[in-house]
Amino acid sequence: MTVHESSAPTRGGATATATALTGAGGIPSLGVLDSTTGFLADGYEFGRRRFDRVGDDAFRTRLMGRPVTVVFGAEAARAFGDGRHFSRERALPSTVQHLLQDKGSVQTLEDEPHRHRKSLFIQVLQPEQLERLRERFAAEWHAVISAAAGAPLAIADASAPALTRAALAWCGIPPAQVHTDRLSAHLVAMIDNAARIGPAHWRARMTRRRTERWAAEAVEAVRNGRLPVADDAPIAVLARHTDAAGHPLPVAIAAVELLNLLRPIVAVSRFLAFTALALIDHPEWRARLRDGYPVDRFVNEVRRTAPFFPVVGGTARTAFEWRGSRIEAGDWMLLDLWATNHDPRSWRDPDRFDPDRFADWDGDVNALIPQGAGSLEDAHRCPGEGAAITLMGEFARSLAEAEVEVPGQDFTVDLRRFPALPADHVRIAFPAA
Repeated sequence: MTVHESSAPTRGGATATATALTGAGGIPSLGVLDSTTGFLADGYEFGRRRFDRVGDDAFRTRLMGRPVTVVFGAEAARAFGDGRHFSRERALPSTVQHLLQDKGSVQTLEDEPHRHRKSLFIQVLQPEQLERLRERFAAEWHAVISAAAGAPLAIADASAPALTRAALAWCGIPPAQVHTDRLSAHLVAMIDNAARIGPAHWRARMTRRRTERWAAEAVEAVRNGRLPVADDAPIAVLARHTDAAGHPLPVAIAAVELLNLLRPIVAVSRFLAFTALALIDHPEWRARLRDGYPVDRFVNEVRRTAPFFPVVGGTARTAFEWRGSRIEAGDWMLLDLWATNHDPRSWRDPDRFDPDRFADWDGDVNALIPQGAGSLEDAHRCPGEGAAITLMGEFARSLAEAEVEVPGQDFTVDLRRFPALPADHVRIAFPAA
């Protein structure tokens, strides 16, 4: 996929001479008072440009006045995935945490409490459950196309409500009982405004509180029988889940976790826009997908090359030696997801869109990290990754098979905006039913 970048950001890339993570020598410093302005100016390319500058895969600087070490690559991702070294406490700005995680959620836990809570998500995202989700989304997306009657659809916008309805039905909540367009808008606002400050962010915080109250009511309705659901419905599994000590989850925490089931599914709308852009930029893949090309390879290449979230943070749990430098307990570190997904040590010709690279991929989960590093079971890797792959695969196959028209539009992707999207959200006209 070609990312049509706007203005300042350009495709840099880590130099082939970057030292290995375990190499000799200390971690270099950028030698500037603070890099916040540079981070905002360069966006996703902030890390890649500076890794090139220092000729290393790690550097020290300050962001928002706070000392930080920024790293990239599979070895760094492997260290981040090891819970012995890093926690998520104070790992991200509070603005991001409150919109995307909130207090008491699975992402804020460590060790056995984290593994126990994570087991809930793993249980409800098994292959048979993902197949049910895929079927729900396929039906909802077909309804969206039919209702459009041949008018162009902005994929990022039109798919979000369809994903919301599919996620609700999959969870066990009848979509007809929910104002789905409003819920979808609220979930999208949490994603869109996580990295912003100012009025838009505060409005999103207020809508999140309202959405949490709705989620709490839904959980209570399942617990007291007012909302009858199947025993294996995700919301039923969530409602009866206990903590590591065997106590039922407080309803406020269960509500947060319900949003952690729904919101990542709706966030896939961004990946669907980049899936559509990939098929527009590389139309030869439409025929290959129609001819049975493994869709998971295509989807993984979209996930590798699309700008989703740029970094993930961690704080050192204990002091340890790393790269000839001492990391103290409480030190803040950022793992650059974008740079790792474009690391030439892991990916040949990393800026080229090439799904065939996954034909002989070694399966290193720490080299492909658009949704976090480490193993699904033990690390903070997003448990919704399988859902994203499943939904993207359904969408890619259906789009490849459709005779569509692509109106003139702006495909520019501003890599200074987090998370990024093509300017016109990728508008496509599907044939009228």
